[in-house]
Amino acid sequence: MKSSFKIVIVGGGTAGISVASRLLRKSQSVMNEVAIIEPASKHYYQPLWTLVGGGASKKEDSERSMASVIPEGVVWIQQAASIFESEKNQIILADQTVITYDYLIVAGGIEINWGAIKGLKEAIGTKSVCSNYSFEHVDYTWQTIRNLKLGTALFTHPVSPVKCGGAPQKIMYLAEDYFRKSGVRQNMKVIFGSANPAIFDVLKYREALEKVVERKEIDVRFRRNLIEIKANEKVAIFENLDTGAKEQVRYDMIHVTPYMNAPKFIAKSPLADENGWVDVDMYTLQHKKYANVFGLGDSANLPTSKTGAAIRKQAPVVVENILSCMRNQPLKKTYNGYSSCPIVTGYNKLILAEFDYSKEPTESMPFNQAVERTSMYMMKKDLLPIMYWDGMLKGTM
Repeated sequence: MKSSFKIVIVGGGTAGISVASRLLRKSQSVMNEVAIIEPASKHYYQPLWTLVGGGASKKEDSERSMASVIPEGVVWIQQAASIFESEKNQIILADQTVITYDYLIVAGGIEINWGAIKGLKEAIGTKSVCSNYSFEHVDYTWQTIRNLKLGTALFTHPVSPVKCGGAPQKIMYLAEDYFRKSGVRQNMKVIFGSANPAIFDVLKYREALEKVVERKEIDVRFRRNLIEIKANEKVAIFENLDTGAKEQVRYDMIHVTPYMNAPKFIAKSPLADENGWVDVDMYTLQHKKYANVFGLGDSANLPTSKTGAAIRKQAPVVVENILSCMRNQPLKKTYNGYSSCPIVTGYNKLILAEFDYSKEPTESMPFNQAVERTSMYMMKKDLLPIMYWDGMLKGTM
């Protein structure tokens, strides 16, 4: 196997594949000189999992083989990266193979830590403990929701960073809507235990979502971080982040958003900041110490939401700037922190939040996106997956 490349990309998720495709479209000189290091055999369109958990989509539609999305002209190294030797421009793989590069793009994603909440790892997928953050268990979310006729439905958002900050509440809105449509809502209590201080960071969308929560009569408890599940007793234990007190909540079903952190092989590397994320300039996405290294996506320490929409705006910046580096030209392309969160507020209802580093709306539609719309729900459900598979991953959008 070839072991030296002009450009090495670590990670075959949304960020890695998008960047690889764009590189090949922009420069024929990198044909067969780009390698993607990715051990997984499957690639997932994870935004669909919210709808799968709500019974509105099939999880099989979110899965494709990794081989089918790796761009032609890119070498796929199906191994895990283990050690970065950045001073030597080398990566040591899990099987001890050494890969060398001229330029490195780190797109290693985010790691789900199922063990961080006591009792979660053992209970997930059983005893009415569910989570949309797992392809394996997402069907169980829908099974749990549709079988619940009476009691308390509890939804959580942890103190750690998460993929798509809106996802923990989207499934709650779908569940509440299903309870209402199936005639059992009057028998139900819906609780949202969130470590955040508010329902959303951006004021315009926060005000709209506060009205949604009020209309749906959801008991929202902020600054509450789930620390333990006693699945046999159906008890969740939260820490009040303001007082440090422990609070018990009894439930009949619980949807848990698990803790997430930087992948360990990145966190222990010379590329990481003090919190374990790839330490890049927030505008150019170039590493702050190593000029031939760039980072994007969930593993980068960018102060914006970790979403696929953010990656769609980051990928062109990385590609243009790495090509400028290769030509010894100044970096001209910048990223403004754009991210987007299509917040499903029920079946056929969605608020499309778009914003930048300043937490100001940067809306792309010719109407007020803080209003719930059926058209935006249909866009998320039917149009965005097509745009993802046939556009974004192919480097055309």
